[in-house]
Amino acid sequence: MAASLQAAATFMQPTKVGHSNRLHLKSSQSLCKAFGVEPAGARVTCSIQSDLKDFAQKCTDAAKIAGFALATSALVVSGASAEGSPKRLTFDEIQSKTYMEVKGTGTANQCPTIEGGVNGFAVKAGKYNAKKFCFEPTSFTVKAEGISKNSAPEFQKTKLMTRLTYTLDEIEGPLEVSSDGTLKFEEKDGIDYAAVTVQLPGGERVPFLFTVKELVATGPPENFSGEFLVPSYRGSSFLDPKGRGGSTGYDNAVALPAGGRGDEEELAKENVKNAASSTGKITLSVTSSKPETGELIGVFESIQPSDTDLGAKAPKDVKIQGVWYAQLE
Repeated sequence: MAASLQAAATFMQPTKVGHSNRLHLKSSQSLCKAFGVEPAGARVTCSIQSDLKDFAQKCTDAAKIAGFALATSALVVSGASAEGSPKRLTFDEIQSKTYMEVKGTGTANQCPTIEGGVNGFAVKAGKYNAKKFCFEPTSFTVKAEGISKNSAPEFQKTKLMTRLTYTLDEIEGPLEVSSDGTLKFEEKDGIDYAAVTVQLPGGERVPFLFTVKELVATGPPENFSGEFLVPSYRGSSFLDPKGRGGSTGYDNAVALPAGGRGDEEELAKENVKNAASSTGKITLSVTSSKPETGELIGVFESIQPSDTDLGAKAPKDVKIQGVWYAQLE
């Protein structure tokens, strides 16, 4: 026991030993610094008869508690600073930033804005080439039945399950401004699709391919719209867990018996894969323009079908609202 007390004395300063065989020890500055707190005259009391192993275990537990408290506070602070979206930048401001300045900020998922423009559409009639077309969704809603019984289908708010990789960018195509002020835009190229998954309030997850492929939009600047192509969420070569696909794999599930069992209507949708495309519709509106640079910004609303699991289930209508940006040259 004398050896144990000598080992303990290397980091504790004894003050007084009484007839009650209890040793009162002051918290040393080194121990306080190890725990991340300032000394405040606190005393640690240990019985002489208690084993040093138990005392060391108590000190270890105290260190763990202090460390956990510090880590928790750090997480709270970091979480608070991570809230909110970054400031929307102009095209020139984004181009002036380095990769490391953009990385992890969310700026790469945002469409640029403009400064010093005019309200509405202020571009002369003529034929232009629209480039740097960007579509940034700000909300996703899905038309589905409510959680309550016998509720009518309606567009419900969703929880985004995809990371910040859903913005379409670098889209380009001809844009014609007629003499009466109407617009006609045709999408020709660019990053024009992105896989997105959202979750309904009931827990159902709805995957879909956000896209504006082959869009042809016409109408006045405050309301020009058109239809676009929505490719299948999965390609024809995708194989399901039973090895069935549209262009490869088995025609029927391996476990199904012969005699036409796999051709019955209830299983035909699973066995006969359908990778056909569908259509969606989008409406765009110009909110501001900058004639000297040819920049335009506005808002859009798109309605398109969700994934059909290669024809195995009926699609849901997905409404996407957001902002867009384009440059004319």
